[in-house]
Amino acid sequence: MPHLVWDWNGTLLDDLTLVVAATNASLAELGGPAVTAEEHRRDFRRPIAQYYGDVLGRVIDEEEFVRLDKTFHVAYAEGLLGCALSVGAMEALSSWAGTQSLLSMWFHHELVPTVSRYGLDRYFARIDGLRDAVGGGPKAPHLVAHLRAQGLVGDDCVLIGDSEDDAIAAQSVGARCVLYTGGFTDPARLRAVGVPVADTLAEAARLAALS
Repeated sequence: MPHLVWDWNGTLLDDLTLVVAATNASLAELGGPAVTAEEHRRDFRRPIAQYYGDVLGRVIDEEEFVRLDKTFHVAYAEGLLGCALSVGAMEALSSWAGTQSLLSMWFHHELVPTVSRYGLDRYFARIDGLRDAVGGGPKAPHLVAHLRAQGLVGDDCVLIGDSEDDAIAAQSVGARCVLYTGGFTDPARLRAVGVPVADTLAEAARLAALS
């Protein structure tokens, strides 16, 4: 049984609606247009500064991105208590016979108490979030550090996430990946990646066990 690394936002946590609202609050800072959930799922990518630039139609400099990122996280924090776990999250976690951990690109100091509040911390051998002051970059280097801290190598692991960046991170360490269609990314984009794709978390866990 491989070690299972879970993504948080958009995977175990159903926060797409909040993420879109927080994104729109950020875009409004620079006079940008509001995006719909469908547009966000179709267009969102990392580095996030490039996504903002695509929506705004111009390059975003570092100072502007810091401002946008701060606005996003303030708006996100204000709405977080209204988010529920994704359908089947608890069941998928409970069904896994091997070890599990959690890796998120959300701030570590906010992630850990939130996971605990949902009663999920008991499932994870390790929980890691972003320890930098500003995020927006790829997950790959964080996955390297996450596995190293547990004495794991990529061949031992499978990652369940909801974005192309999750698949890229898994590939970078030689891990397998299953992508979940209920999160931040349009299913057609996920199916084009070339890894197993699941429409439910139960199916994702089943595919991960077979990988």
